[in-house]
Amino acid sequence: MAGSLRPSLRRVAAAGRANTSQESCGTALQPAAATSAELPFAEYDSEAEQLLLQLANQARSQAGVLALKLDPGLCRAAQAHAINMLRAHQLSHQFAGEPSLPQRLAAATQIQLDQEAENVALDYDPEDGHQHLMMSPPHRANLLNPVYNVIGIGVVHAGDRIYIVQDFARALPTYSVPEFKDQIAVAISRARHQARQPDLARLSLLNKDLPGADDVACSMAKADKLETSAVHQLAQHYIVLMYTTTYPGTIPSSAAQVFSTQGLHRFSLGACYARTETYPTGVYWVFAAVN
Repeated sequence: MAGSLRPSLRRVAAAGRANTSQESCGTALQPAAATSAELPFAEYDSEAEQLLLQLANQARSQAGVLALKLDPGLCRAAQAHAINMLRAHQLSHQFAGEPSLPQRLAAATQIQLDQEAENVALDYDPEDGHQHLMMSPPHRANLLNPVYNVIGIGVVHAGDRIYIVQDFARALPTYSVPEFKDQIAVAISRARHQARQPDLARLSLLNKDLPGADDVACSMAKADKLETSAVHQLAQHYIVLMYTTTYPGTIPSSAAQVFSTQGLHRFSLGACYARTETYPTGVYWVFAAVN
């Protein structure tokens, strides 16, 4: 944590891992009830969220970094966590019984993410909150990280102070399974050319008596592990490769070495996108059979 103090007042921030003119999280959460005995001073503040977005993107512009775009799902996650901090009267990235940040974001949005981070703070207004976050190296790093391209912001009032949550993430391009496999095939061809080997023929199915390659990949996703009975069956007849990735244009170095081997003739690819306990924000499970 990082913070500064003045008599009877507190400013605190804690860090975890451009179109801004009218962008707002909207009303993803209802304002906390003023009559609630548990949350007597709570007030959801969409204007403060919009201002924090503008300030963040101004800082990114000055640093030569592309602007963050609000994602409604990430906003819902940030707002819900801000309410949790208000209820607990403390800053935290995860309370007892609360899912981890990747799990919270995955539950709130359908976009595919591969990196995430969070800033939380307690301050008096959005301007002070942004200023103090920028003065703290880990928070500043999150705000200016060029990897992140989407954000969700949650702000709730607690008396004369506000709880702030900023959830950052990198949203990835959306591919259909055939598009994803086509990109992997290009990477395989590139590896073959670099090894001065001829292209391999590509088959959509391994054999009419064998399951489709996509089904094999989905068996891995369902089991949340690379080695499944379907994979072991095919390993008796083919060289099999299995891995997870979010980037279809690159393949693991170990797989590239296998694909570059002499004497190979054809390959089949299977891919299956899934969210699992190991990969809560989603990943492609890739299966390849070569002979």
